[in-house]
Amino acid sequence: MFKKSSASSGYRDPEVLVGLDLGTSKVTVVVAEREGPSGEAQIIGMGQAPSNGIRKGLIVHLDNAVRSVRQAVSDAENMVGLELTDATVSFSGGDLQSIRSKGMISLGRSPRTVMQLDVGRVIEAAQADVAVPPNQMILHTIPVEYSLDGNTGIDDPLGMTGMRLDIDLESVIVPISTVQNVYNCVDRAGLNVTGFVIKPLASALGAITPEEAMAGVIAVDIGGGTCSIAVFADSRPKHLAVLSVGGDHITNDVASVLKIPIGKAEEIKKEVDLFSDPLVERHDRLEFDHNGRNYSYSLTELTEIVQCRVDELFASLVRSEVANSGVSMLPAGVVLTGGVSRSAGIEQYLSNLMDMPVRGAFPIDSNRMPPGRNGPEYTCASGIIRYALEQERDPFRYIEQPLDQLLKPAIKRTQGAASGSGAEQETKGPSIIESIKSVLKELF
Repeated sequence: MFKKSSASSGYRDPEVLVGLDLGTSKVTVVVAEREGPSGEAQIIGMGQAPSNGIRKGLIVHLDNAVRSVRQAVSDAENMVGLELTDATVSFSGGDLQSIRSKGMISLGRSPRTVMQLDVGRVIEAAQADVAVPPNQMILHTIPVEYSLDGNTGIDDPLGMTGMRLDIDLESVIVPISTVQNVYNCVDRAGLNVTGFVIKPLASALGAITPEEAMAGVIAVDIGGGTCSIAVFADSRPKHLAVLSVGGDHITNDVASVLKIPIGKAEEIKKEVDLFSDPLVERHDRLEFDHNGRNYSYSLTELTEIVQCRVDELFASLVRSEVANSGVSMLPAGVVLTGGVSRSAGIEQYLSNLMDMPVRGAFPIDSNRMPPGRNGPEYTCASGIIRYALEQERDPFRYIEQPLDQLLKPAIKRTQGAASGSGAEQETKGPSIIESIKSVLKELF
């Protein structure tokens, strides 16, 4: 599903895996390679470019976004010395829905072995209860838990014996227009899109450890324009969400309250230490000149401005998404990534606010990433590679429909709704069983 570099000198090059992260602040390209289909991937380079034409995770100017992607790809190609042609793409956007549903099928009147098509059937049964609006589509289908004859907590039922198979399924639904715009952007930049992964999932996979995923954890990636949230428990994603709040909102708050330019607000907000003893009166003042004018502000006032936005994000919005996940026990607490996670004192401040442990995370593969491009703001890029490897090893973990089947039926469905023909004219996309057959055919 990823590009293999061409062998120009007569020998077979290692397999090259490419991920592209479309962020509000920057576009990042990560390149990894491995020897053989079962080998571990080694990140060999990363490219990046300022993100233009993207606001709050959404493409708002296609030509500018295309140029940013081209610059990031060129930067990566110069680092690794390879021509990149294919990529799996991570993106966000605030209209994501994470919907849980249940399905059940009978395996027969007597116990028998669960087969691959049985898994496809039970997934289809669960998705039958998911109402997808005409202008939206299912991007990810994630089996959360299986049950066999009432025995819960089964990760993989294949090869097991029983008479009844149940599933708890998560469907990640996004607007068709968002996906199509991302596809058009990457395609016009000269890359073949081999797959999509929603940003909260990629960021979580790039940051949390297997132990945290098993125990229960909230992965929060605060970028420039959005905040990605993933709740994991029992090693499975239980809930994914994207909030249209990020570091840029903190900057705007500082600029608005203090009446200073955005660029200067971005600079001075980095002087804030969020974790300060409220009983200790601070007399520090921040003074600077800008355009011939002298400014003087209390650091206490500046800290309060930043804390107000952080409080709103975590105490209200993040807590609400955690409640929607249905997970009550989260012993591993919060794993924090993204550029805002570099803020001084934010771990201690959030730990007190959320009453749980908070860990600022670098990418799990940071030791394999280029110096200077291995910080917390690169966890999503690293996670794209991990997502692809997990999906390849276990096709039933994150089920995707082939792109040519994914977008075209969805577009037809939208056109049918726009023409006023209603639900009777809706074009159904390929079934989960057909998608699984396609994946298995490619693998075997």
